[in-house]
Amino acid sequence: MDGRVVITGIGGLCGLGTDAASIWRGMCTGVSAIGPIANPELHELAGVIGCEIKTLPEHDITRRRLVSMDRFSLLAVLAAREAMQQAGLSSEEQNTYRFGAAVGVGVCGWDAIEENYRALLLNGAKRAEVLTAPRVMPCAAASQVSMHFGLRGPVFGATSACASANHAIALAVDQIRLGRADVMLAGGSDAPLVWGVLKSWEALRILAPDTCRPFSADRKGVVLGEGAGMAVLESYEHASRRGAAILAEIAGIGLSADAFDIVSPVAEGPEAAMRACLKDARLNVEDVDYLNAHGTGTKANDQIETAAIKRVFGEHAYSMSISSTKSVHAHCLGAAGALEMIACVMAIREGIAPPTANYNERDPNCDLDVTPNVPRERKIRIALSNAFAMGGLNAVLAFRQV
Repeated sequence: MDGRVVITGIGGLCGLGTDAASIWRGMCTGVSAIGPIANPELHELAGVIGCEIKTLPEHDITRRRLVSMDRFSLLAVLAAREAMQQAGLSSEEQNTYRFGAAVGVGVCGWDAIEENYRALLLNGAKRAEVLTAPRVMPCAAASQVSMHFGLRGPVFGATSACASANHAIALAVDQIRLGRADVMLAGGSDAPLVWGVLKSWEALRILAPDTCRPFSADRKGVVLGEGAGMAVLESYEHASRRGAAILAEIAGIGLSADAFDIVSPVAEGPEAAMRACLKDARLNVEDVDYLNAHGTGTKANDQIETAAIKRVFGEHAYSMSISSTKSVHAHCLGAAGALEMIACVMAIREGIAPPTANYNERDPNCDLDVTPNVPRERKIRIALSNAFAMGGLNAVLAFRQV
């Protein structure tokens, strides 16, 4: 990689908490925020579990702006606000075209879609709400972040299912390396806890009935959650020039596609992405201390990810700490990689590998050290984050201690 890109601010919210610090504390305790969904708008889904944000944090976003935002866009703006505050940054007239944003989204504005379908098809409404189209478009979160913070540089959305956030971060890094921006807000957001989305996942027969148990022999499937995570990325020179506190460096990126099946994963694609990431970062396999696994809790995904990790890391696969924090915040789709970015950054900073919660039984096909139930203190200089999406789209990020 040519040119260093560093992280100077992080922000997030999900069922674990409404800021990055509370999310990290929840990850470390290993106490899951997954439970019955309380949203009364989720028709005919009694008994479905998920990971909800119970109460949003206070904010100063005007009602005029709010009516143009679907929930996933609002979550992205709130996470971005926290990241910008920690970084101590604001865009001003002299730099506004050097600041940009890239926001990954998995399922876009389904709140607005459902509101309008119900109004039109069930309640006899004659027309849709006037701002429906701009609320539901996948790039809406990036646009709202741009408008809220006055970012006039490269701004775009990334949509690649569960790998969207990692792809957005990777693309944001590229903008800085190519000289198109000095600062990029990057991450992901999703709010999939709506009737139509949950019914579609229910039809796949991969939703867990109780909780998410990644890598445990008794795992029963995935659990969906909502949330957002954002990071302030800067060129190392820009961050150093203004005396910013650097949280971590993005050391490498690896991208690949399975080119195999729309729903069934294979090991070769994830393997290629991890190898590409290590090569990009100029790392040996022994350099990696912690790996935040994709770890969805489905039988096939966890087994295939384990096999891919073994292929890449060999014997070192048994020496590094691995965990899936989806066990506590569920699978937030387009936001998943962004929340797991927070896990990697904080693991490096605090020397703690967060646990895989809800782990009960060893699976001989998932026999690596997945940090079951209890966090582990260890020196973490390099952390990897895996994101493997439906459709075979893979994105792996490496983070380095600075």
